[in-house]
Amino acid sequence: MLDRTLAPPFNRSTSFNLIVPEKVVLSNGAELYFILGGTQEVCKVELIFPAGRWFEKKWGASYFTSQLLSKGTKNKGSYEIAQLFDRYGAHLEINAGLDIVSLSLYALNKNVERSLNLLLEVLLEPTFPEKELEQLKSIYIQNLKVNQEKISFQASALIRQKIYGNTHPYGKDLEASDVNSLVQQELVDHYGQFFNSVTILVSGNVSAANKEIITTILSPFSKNQLDSPKQKDTWIKNSERQIVEKEGSIQSSIRIGKKSVSRADADYPEVLFVNHILGGYFGSRLMKNIREDKGLTYSVSSGLHTMTNGSHLVIGADVNRENLVLAFDEIRKEVRRLRVEKIDAEELETARNHFIGSLQLEITTSFAHADKIKNILIFNLTSDFYQNLITRIDNIAASDLPRIAETYFDEESFIEVAVG
Repeated sequence: MLDRTLAPPFNRSTSFNLIVPEKVVLSNGAELYFILGGTQEVCKVELIFPAGRWFEKKWGASYFTSQLLSKGTKNKGSYEIAQLFDRYGAHLEINAGLDIVSLSLYALNKNVERSLNLLLEVLLEPTFPEKELEQLKSIYIQNLKVNQEKISFQASALIRQKIYGNTHPYGKDLEASDVNSLVQQELVDHYGQFFNSVTILVSGNVSAANKEIITTILSPFSKNQLDSPKQKDTWIKNSERQIVEKEGSIQSSIRIGKKSVSRADADYPEVLFVNHILGGYFGSRLMKNIREDKGLTYSVSSGLHTMTNGSHLVIGADVNRENLVLAFDEIRKEVRRLRVEKIDAEELETARNHFIGSLQLEITTSFAHADKIKNILIFNLTSDFYQNLITRIDNIAASDLPRIAETYFDEESFIEVAVG
């Protein structure tokens, strides 16, 4: 009988064994990667287009173009398209990001051919109906009004604007005037320029017959080989703390941020790990101080956000207005401690084990493996990037961290904003 009074043995592992993808070059040049695994009779087909906000010639074109793809084709309306996906037991997700637009089709293996043919029609024959465009614009503006009442939304938008500038794709948030000025032809133009070249990832339990079906149906697409347009860096460092007061708010939402390193940077593993110690998990320094010791907030965190053409680090928390200055001071104190105090062995090992274990838990399904492989492709990383990341962090010594903290975590280099 199992003795539940005894803890199970601790088995430490530093392996990160990604499924090795099978690469296929389609007849028109597109690259397709099969990431095979799992026992359920389902698969995921993800198409990644270089069509995000970074590429826009008109603000909002990426989002509205991608969202309207499934709202009408030459032969089908939005209702019929949605009804057919449901009938096939398929689900389509469309996400327009800062760099890419991804379409993810989750399909039953027995209906892969019919589901993919419908997806192909959506991608090759969209009509961007005027009525659907106006409805989507109205919905977006209403949601924007709701979000703009949230101090956390305003604070996040403000820190990105301060870091990148309000005319930069990563710093600009869509406004109602941007949405209202969009016209159908601008969506057609964005589609025509950016939705021909693609990278495709297929994950799940895919049979040899379905592999052939998938490669045949998706053959019209060409290889993703567009170069990212260069953006002028409009950021001007402003060390002054900016507080935007919101009448009637009893809380303030804090954001403290700065530009940081890319995934390809030589110091990326160490920067990511120091950030983990600072505010990357529940046992972090910020959580222990701001939440547990001072009781100033329910949650405080620090995150490193990487895009293909930029990266930034942001610390965030919501506090009562009367505790705003104290919270700012305590966060700055914790950032400074990274530079002036040595990290002890116990804290280092706890953070290390949590980081490695959490990363390993992110690849429990073939779909999750595909997400990691997608990052490797998008950021042009080596195939062993994640294993190297774990190895580097497993070998970090306390003496390695002061240089990283001094270089990348100087509290005077952070921009501070608050709304509320």
